[in-house]
Amino acid sequence: MSTSKTDRSGDVILLEGIEVPSALGVTEAERQMRRPVRLDLELGFDLSRAGRTDDLSETIDYGEIYEVVAKVASGREHKLVEALGERIADALFENFPIDSVSLTVRKSKPIAGVLDSAGIRINRRR
Repeated sequence: MSTSKTDRSGDVILLEGIEVPSALGVTEAERQMRRPVRLDLELGFDLSRAGRTDDLSETIDYGEIYEVVAKVASGREHKLVEALGERIADALFENFPIDSVSLTVRKSKPIAGVLDSAGIRINRRR
């Protein structure tokens, strides 16, 4: 994996529609249900070397990104979707040489029969 810590290219790695189980909710009963959350990610990372070399070691493996997201989402309880989003963003910065992250987290059916989903979008930079 490339070690460039500053992405001035405007390039992003996109992962959309990630679904992971999460103990998410204000009440204990809601957290015990461990329902899936849906995430979309945009990771700022210079993709020019990977594009020129066609070499996986010059980019970030999607599977590794998913593993980090899944570990954070399912590894502990989260009362607020905002807290889950911040924890995922922090873990992505800790594990990958990305310059920025835009993260959308959606919780399905938070109010049965009234709302399809509710969520947050956060944008963070190093």
